[in-house]
Amino acid sequence: MTGFPLPPNATIGLVGGGQLGRMSALAAARLGYRCHILTRETDSPAAQVSHAVTISDYSDPVSLRAFAGAVDVISFEFENVSAEGLDLLASLRPVRPAPSILRISQDRIEEKSFLNNAGVATAPWAPVTSRTELQDVVNRLGLPAVLKTTRLGYDGKGQATLRTQDDLDPAWDRLNPKPLVLEGFVDFAQEISVVVARGADGTMSSFDTVENRHRNHILDLTLAPARIAQPIDHAAQGIARRVAEALDLIGLLAVEMFLDNAGNVLVNEIAPRPHNSGHWTIEACPASQFELHIRAIAGLPLPPATRHADAVMKNLIGPEGMALWPAALAEPGIIPHLYGKAQALPGRKMGHVTRLFPRGALPGDLGVAAALGKLADT
Repeated sequence: MTGFPLPPNATIGLVGGGQLGRMSALAAARLGYRCHILTRETDSPAAQVSHAVTISDYSDPVSLRAFAGAVDVISFEFENVSAEGLDLLASLRPVRPAPSILRISQDRIEEKSFLNNAGVATAPWAPVTSRTELQDVVNRLGLPAVLKTTRLGYDGKGQATLRTQDDLDPAWDRLNPKPLVLEGFVDFAQEISVVVARGADGTMSSFDTVENRHRNHILDLTLAPARIAQPIDHAAQGIARRVAEALDLIGLLAVEMFLDNAGNVLVNEIAPRPHNSGHWTIEACPASQFELHIRAIAGLPLPPATRHADAVMKNLIGPEGMALWPAALAEPGIIPHLYGKAQALPGRKMGHVTRLFPRGALPGDLGVAAALGKLADT
């Protein structure tokens, strides 16, 4: 097996074939590495730009052993993969981040327990194992609240907002698998996030705190940097680094946070991988989140996560987003990215665009809309 740091022409195995794997593979290629993708999809976005692909379920031991034998280090690009499969891979090759970190991020109860034990504040929450317990927890936390599945939830899937007692029965019946988790409603002023990389030697590089705006529970816009007071920025940065250290992370971590109206920073979720809210770094930073991810798992030095420009990133979602692709190509100053997905399904991330501004010159909302042109209102 190749040692660390990985030499040029080594092969990085990526579990998952989506757009995060695609952009990671492109970053790896620039650093002289090959990528081998393990995915269940044929013609996946990541496989389209990679050296090799294995089409397999994420838990098939024969395919996993063959995949491990063809690579030098392994990472993953999304959380909905088999932790047991990663355990098998980790017995054969280094897996970065570790399967234990994936397990924490896969389960909301594990995740919130870990964060609170690390001294990181979250919204009030409680596990819910029965309809009777749901009523008890609602009585304690109050309404409105958000009821969520503990696993397999993303982009607003697997959750229901509870506003009145009449919402409890339908939400309990619809959401599966059980158990669930109830989160107290946060009256937030902003949603912010920090992406941080951490190497095997403990070195960390974190990108600037950004503001995220969602539409239909899916990220719509990211503004870099977030327009927040310096103490709040310091708090968000400190939380991200604390979580990365507590996890003993090797790789990349995104920490999504709420800033409430009282000025408190509360962690919502963590994702041990590149993140949608970090796509702006491809053009606005000398080394993107994807490069830092590859550097961390390959054992290369981590450069500072500096930003040379302000930026706005906008997602292109579903058929409506794809209808804007000609405008994205024609709009001056827009930097377009298309992920190579065959079908523009509703709610599916098809691509994104980035608009850069001089450092320190990020405009207000009207200026952002003007800079995005025809892409601003969808």
